[in-house]
Amino acid sequence: MPASRTVLILCTGNSCRSQMAEAILNHDLAGKVRALSAGIKPQPKVAEGAIEALQLAGLPTAGLYPKDVDTLLDEPIDLVVTVCDNAKEACPIFPRPVPAIHLPFHDPHGEAIESFLRVRDDIRTRLVPAVLEALNKE
Repeated sequence: MPASRTVLILCTGNSCRSQMAEAILNHDLAGKVRALSAGIKPQPKVAEGAIEALQLAGLPTAGLYPKDVDTLLDEPIDLVVTVCDNAKEACPIFPRPVPAIHLPFHDPHGEAIESFLRVRDDIRTRLVPAVLEALNKE
């Protein structure tokens, strides 16, 4: 696998799952992957539960904010990961062909912190190896 590949994590609101996935990939795969996240219909802010869950795991949260996928269409994306069914169905067409995988996670928005912690751990357990496998196939 080349030194650093860009992975876009895409969901609907870009406030919970995709934000946690961005932080986890940038931490766990530092030097191999540059993760970005975006939403089809971004929310005004990152969910407090997502920030708290990341901080409880010692993961950095500075610079996390909801982004519209349209602002990233010209980025050199090597892999798109949709983490909700809505994003999979509405995934935009990129200027060049981009491999994509779909790996849905429960949406903890509005739930107790324990739900955010479970989703954070599920993302770390399933997403990190899935991204590595997808990028190694290229």
